[in-house]
Amino acid sequence: MKYVAPNWLPGGNLQTIWPAMVSARSLEQAPAVPYQRERWTTPDDDFIDVDFSQAHAPKPKQPLLVLFHGLEGSSSSHYALAFAKVAEQRGWAYAVPHFRGCSGEINRAPRAYHSGDYEEIGWMLSKLKAAHVLAGGGALLAVGISLGGNALMRWAQEAGSTAAQTVEAVASVCSPLDLAASGVAIGQGFNRLVYTRMFLNSMKPKALERLALNPGLFDPKALQASRNLYEFDNIFTAPVHGFKNTEDYWLRASAKPHMHRITLPALALNAVNDPFIPAWSLPKAAEVSNSVTLWHTPQGGHVGFPNGKFPAQVMAMPEAVSGWLARNLPT
Repeated sequence: MKYVAPNWLPGGNLQTIWPAMVSARSLEQAPAVPYQRERWTTPDDDFIDVDFSQAHAPKPKQPLLVLFHGLEGSSSSHYALAFAKVAEQRGWAYAVPHFRGCSGEINRAPRAYHSGDYEEIGWMLSKLKAAHVLAGGGALLAVGISLGGNALMRWAQEAGSTAAQTVEAVASVCSPLDLAASGVAIGQGFNRLVYTRMFLNSMKPKALERLALNPGLFDPKALQASRNLYEFDNIFTAPVHGFKNTEDYWLRASAKPHMHRITLPALALNAVNDPFIPAWSLPKAAEVSNSVTLWHTPQGGHVGFPNGKFPAQVMAMPEAVSGWLARNLPT
């Protein structure tokens, strides 16, 4: 991807914050296609909400683009709306499965979601594939944003050679593929004051709602006192999802150590100036399989990539990623 940020938006923080707060307003006010929601029952008798850009009546062999959102994201996130617009332009069907607790309603089960939730990713993709093919549709493509991209890559790694039976290609965008490096970075300085506070202000109330449904799940006073994602993950995310502690979670959930195992076409796009993800932690060509394409752009911020005249728009990245995915569709 060739990307140059507007000269009036210098630096990773501005390139992250401006698109999310300003450039995306036109997309939020007029989504490409109105969503239609389906609720699925999970194997553990919980639920997942999936938003589709159209009814289940795909055109013959029409591709389906599946987007997995980032931490505390949803189908209304600016990047999700931008990908919806690109899918519409390309004539693709489009779906956004919500991780548990991110669709506007708290889930019943104790578990939520996490950066390495590849089993949940696999279950969602299998259901989407079966329903799409049954309705006459064609191939699946999948893109994951930030946390969703790391989890998607972990699924591709664990699925191995069988991954290609479900999707044609996968892409991660601004994903923290080395969770320990990113976890430390987001917990320091400006990142802690702005981004960490924003995430915790959303995550803490949801965790407490889960506690009300599942008494004894964790210590509420310790959770309320947590000041960064490391502490939050140590109290809630790690123990609730079967990890010993934050270190164990970040190690086992990180996609970077396993990227040499990916066998289907995979794209990993990261901006070198992403405030969440240290440039030194990005995977190098020698650390990934021949199936993996690495795009490391000098600028872009975290899921920002603003372009064009003031006030800028956010279509450059979705168009580039979708173009790469399209090249892997069956002819």
